[in-house]
Amino acid sequence: MRTILIALLAMPLAAQAQVPRASHCIAIAEAPGVEYVHRAAYSGDVDAFGVRLHYIDHAMFLLETGGGTTAVTDYVGFLGASDFYPDVATMNRAHSSHWTASPDPRIPNLMRGWEGPGQSVESGDLYVRNVPTDIRGNVFVEGRGSAIEDGNSIYVFEAAGLCIGHLGHLHHVPDDAQYAALGRMDVVMAPVDGGLTLPRAELIEVLETLRSQVVIPMHWFGRGNLERFLDDMSGAFAVERPGTAVLDLSLRDLPDRPTIVVLEPEWLVEPARPDAPAE
Repeated sequence: MRTILIALLAMPLAAQAQVPRASHCIAIAEAPGVEYVHRAAYSGDVDAFGVRLHYIDHAMFLLETGGGTTAVTDYVGFLGASDFYPDVATMNRAHSSHWTASPDPRIPNLMRGWEGPGQSVESGDLYVRNVPTDIRGNVFVEGRGSAIEDGNSIYVFEAAGLCIGHLGHLHHVPDDAQYAALGRMDVVMAPVDGGLTLPRAELIEVLETLRSQVVIPMHWFGRGNLERFLDDMSGAFAVERPGTAVLDLSLRDLPDRPTIVVLEPEWLVEPARPDAPAE
């Protein structure tokens, strides 16, 4: 933590300009307010002072705020048996399972993780910003095997006082400036495959540095990878298996001890209407 604080103070102005408004995870810069058109939430019953995460598949999560704003991470275009579309969608391009060339045109805010630093969106009660990382050269990207600077982004979602990070297709341990740009991470979604993204030992280093209260595994590539990750982490982190795709979070309910919460992926279906007749 001391290293992160020192790096934050030492960040050059160009790096600090990455955050264009006051972040409650890192307070660096400000910008005028943004007007927005507010749509109905997907499920509609999220705690007004909390956030709901729904693990859809692979690295794709639906995030819903208490104010009804929605976002989907590493969006691939298909969400399930639902006509739902989010207010914000983020994408990364290391593999086709993390982005789409044909996003739903109804999505008002589409964020492409390979377009470099300085990305941010304010929609309703949700603020989203990116911290770019590099894609290493041995990953097949858009028809060529080559290293791409800032080809991936860690996206930070800020709502209800929470700081929620999605590591994307992370290929290297962040440096001090990147850790400083991330700021506090209460919740982090982490790829645990142990090969296509970070080697497991390096991922554990990242998670022990972040010390998030909640870690949600993603990018499993099989139960074996997931279980090996859980075994390696069980000494330092508690492990919970709620047996569901959905997790409700708030600042008041975060665990005292860093905890890995295993969510079971589930595609979206149309939520039942409260006034719908019983079958």
